[in-house]
Amino acid sequence: MQLRKLGGFGAETGDIGAPFQDIWEAFFASQVLVFRAVEFAPADYLAFAKKFGRPEPHVIDQFHYPGHPDILILSNVQKDGQPTGLADAGTYFHTDYSYLDVPARCTLLYSRQVPSKGGDTLFADQYTAYDDLPSSMKKRIDGLVALHHYGNRDDLDQGSRTVASVLSAEQEQKMAWVRHRIARKHPITGRTALYAVSGSSFRIEGMPDDEAVALLDELKRHSTQERYQIRLKYGVGDVVIWDNSSLLHSATLIDPNDPRTLWRITIKEERPS
Repeated sequence: MQLRKLGGFGAETGDIGAPFQDIWEAFFASQVLVFRAVEFAPADYLAFAKKFGRPEPHVIDQFHYPGHPDILILSNVQKDGQPTGLADAGTYFHTDYSYLDVPARCTLLYSRQVPSKGGDTLFADQYTAYDDLPSSMKKRIDGLVALHHYGNRDDLDQGSRTVASVLSAEQEQKMAWVRHRIARKHPITGRTALYAVSGSSFRIEGMPDDEAVALLDELKRHSTQERYQIRLKYGVGDVVIWDNSSLLHSATLIDPNDPRTLWRITIKEERPS
């Protein structure tokens, strides 16, 4: 495959027809892999995504693509006064499905409609953020388990544009507390990364809540520094795939009246045997 680096990590290519083993290896080596100007029907997009593993429909089921519930529509476009998709989703650093017992391996976004300004995604490398921690901090967090729940630790105001997308009462009932190590070994590469220290992590087992939040906030500030980030700009037809086990990511806010639409598929990790 011909790859072009996006920055300190990440790569783009036009070679979506390459042997899948090459794509698989390039993806885990790059953490973010972008295919430019792809033409996919919904069924073809889903078939491509399934090569990475098992999709899991998002809990916000009112914006599933008709006939393909594994595809979530992200859009600020309205039709007859009603939203056609989920707007302002993930506008804070987080990791997809970290609020589930078996979290996400990767997420795919297919850009269908691009705003005239903005709409970029920020990614932060959690491998390097972990590697750069002082040895005293690595020792402190070794073995610590964070407690995760659907939501954004930094913003619980349901009227805010940076709150986690609001769930219905029925959807909230499907959510539960789950456990993930703060310094987590990647299930494919074996490298250690900070895991979801921003977003869904609210507590730490065996630690008072104020002390736990202070530690998580310290790790978040460290791991989201600009030196660990890349910024991805989209064109129509771009497909981006990112590695949730080694990254934090954040959408960026745009003018609500500037149309944008993407199709999202999230692939689960394998449950440990």
